[in-house]
Amino acid sequence: MTSIHTTIIPISVITTCYGRNGHLYNLLSSLSQGSVRPSEVIIVNDDADPERLAQYPLNIVQIATTDWDALAQNPESSTINKTSDTGFDIGRNRNLGAARASHDGLIFLDVDCIVASTFIEQLHNKLRIYPNALLMGQPRYLTRPLTNDESLQLQRGQLLSTSLDKLSVYNPYRYNFAAPELDSDATAIEQTQDYGAFWSLCLAISYKQFEAIGGFDNDYLGYGAEDTDFSFSARALGVDFYLTNDVIYHQQHSVYRPPLNHLSSIVINANIFYDKWQQWPMGGWLAAFAEMDLINWHTEQQTAISVSRKPSKSEINAAHYPDAPYV
Repeated sequence: MTSIHTTIIPISVITTCYGRNGHLYNLLSSLSQGSVRPSEVIIVNDDADPERLAQYPLNIVQIATTDWDALAQNPESSTINKTSDTGFDIGRNRNLGAARASHDGLIFLDVDCIVASTFIEQLHNKLRIYPNALLMGQPRYLTRPLTNDESLQLQRGQLLSTSLDKLSVYNPYRYNFAAPELDSDATAIEQTQDYGAFWSLCLAISYKQFEAIGGFDNDYLGYGAEDTDFSFSARALGVDFYLTNDVIYHQQHSVYRPPLNHLSSIVINANIFYDKWQQWPMGGWLAAFAEMDLINWHTEQQTAISVSRKPSKSEINAAHYPDAPYV
């Protein structure tokens, strides 16, 4: 793989995945071709090919999702729960990655991210200016998967952001920091009080603040609400939250609307969240489930949600959108 002289900056990038190695390799290609490179990329992952990982001009640290060496290295860490389920769990895996980080500056990226060329550099600079804050980048959504040829171009540094911009859209259901019709300022940043807008797809935070927040709560299982819980914990501690227009491109994959494939974990996590914060998360999804008579829930409910029935195979199939760019 072609390597170019690039400045290495003291920041730790953390990602986790299983069975998504095509996305992982595209992410690593984009990190390799950035205006700067992070001094380490921590991958909490059990199935990526070490020989393939060695091809990237990055300092990659691969740790298993069942590897508790991080706890032994940092026994005082509050972000590791040794009694956690050893199955794949994104919040716990992020905590494992953070515990192994060599630097105070952390950037968490979901595996389906492709970073714009200046993303790491700009977010690193902002974190130095706002070291006690929680920062989130701006996602754009690819409307189709990259072809093999495009992935090769990305690997070689030949797939430019202008091309990715043409292949991607903003999510109209989320707040978009840089609206498509406005000129983009690469250094732009905006504080917000809407902590519900937080999403851990692309975040930057100091390890000190990550520890103070307590990391991602290990009580949440599977899919749903762990992001909002993290940001609410940050808000409770008075941690400022900033949105930036530093772009990542979300790699397209099939979705379910509503996410019937995650019904059980969404209900479990919604109950955990309500017990903790006395308000319901994921209201749109819960309303959709209730309308289908899958759960007993309404917006003013103060008791735990229970599942009335499981969705049928035909209902799950009907909710499947293989070509949608976002949920």
